[in-house]
Amino acid sequence: MTEHVASERITTDGVDSPEPTPSSRVGRRRWPILVLAFLALVVLTRGLLVETFYVPSGSMEPTLSGGDRIAVWKPGADDVRRGDVVVFNGTKAFGPSRETSEPSGLSKAVRSVGDALGFRSGESDYVKRVIAVGGDRVRMDSAGKVFVNDTAITEPYARVQSAGPPFDVAVPSGRLWVMGDNRAQSDDSRGHLGDPGGGTVKADDVVGKVVGRYWPLTDVGGLPSDAAQDRGGNHD
Repeated sequence: MTEHVASERITTDGVDSPEPTPSSRVGRRRWPILVLAFLALVVLTRGLLVETFYVPSGSMEPTLSGGDRIAVWKPGADDVRRGDVVVFNGTKAFGPSRETSEPSGLSKAVRSVGDALGFRSGESDYVKRVIAVGGDRVRMDSAGKVFVNDTAITEPYARVQSAGPPFDVAVPSGRLWVMGDNRAQSDDSRGHLGDPGGGTVKADDVVGKVVGRYWPLTDVGGLPSDAAQDRGGNHD
């Protein structure tokens, strides 16, 4: 005897529930494919266009906070300007990052997933703001006011409770002077004046420009509008 399996409709209050249409079934099948395609696109483009990083400390507060996840536009490394927030490999200029802290809770879980997908946690990478570029003269007075090419720059993003001792530096060609927005809590060019390069970073060591934050979800988006630096000075 042949056994037949008939389709069954589930009824509610005597009303037949419509069977899924072919288009709805196709739509459900597409979702896993779209998700896989998106992940494949992320993996393929990560090394070419966009790379993600974990911010380990509060050295860039209030612009970026410890535990943030940021997206970096790698082609932007070819056109770095004053005021840009960049990620760079600081091994040569600064050594291994001294700002790394161990995340906890949800941030730790997100970091683990990111690392599993191949996203760098950046233990040798730094995120800082470019204050001066090659050919500039940058100095800071005892009050923490920064001048580029003898022009005072406006820094609405900076926390300057204690900016450290004054300095006066001529930035060599092909190099950058970088500082954290949270001046009292940042390991940056100021702390490496006695090192080879005089605290400056090679422009070639820049990974890319920070274009936005994707974690935490409450702060998803671009950098704050007041995070733009007065690009001051007369040299580009």
